[in-house]
Amino acid sequence: MAYHNHSPLFLLLLITLSSVTCSRIQAEARNLLETTPPEVPKPELPLPQIPTLPKPELPTLRKPELPTLPKPDIPTMTKPEIPEVPKSEIPEVPKPEIPTVPKPEIPAVPKPELPTLSKPEVPKLPELPKFPELPKPTVPEVPKSP
Repeated sequence: MAYHNHSPLFLLLLITLSSVTCSRIQAEARNLLETTPPEVPKPELPLPQIPTLPKPELPTLRKPELPTLPKPDIPTMTKPEIPEVPKSEIPEVPKPEIPTVPKPEIPAVPKPELPTLSKPEVPKLPELPKFPELPKPTVPEVPKSP
């Protein structure tokens, strides 16, 4: 990349030209705001006349008629007879008998006896050392203001 070294003179010229043009534009804008525009009379134009058109009428159409068709003769058919099927006899099967099973007896298990234990002796706690009694501090009385 080429490095362009702009001279400080060019930058000074650019800043002065931009400040001059900005102040000139502001002055022109202020001048436009201070001047009142001339009043232009409104021209009175006659309203254009719209010609009245006749109402369009649709021609009446005759109702289309469908030709009548002769009814066809359909021959009546007799109902077919269904022959009866003889019922087949199913022999009865005897129900199987389930033999009764006697309930098994569960032998009674004797409860084990736990040996009785003597109560353990709790050791006595050592006596706490006696601390000397300290006298209570006395607070001096605050004098009452009359």
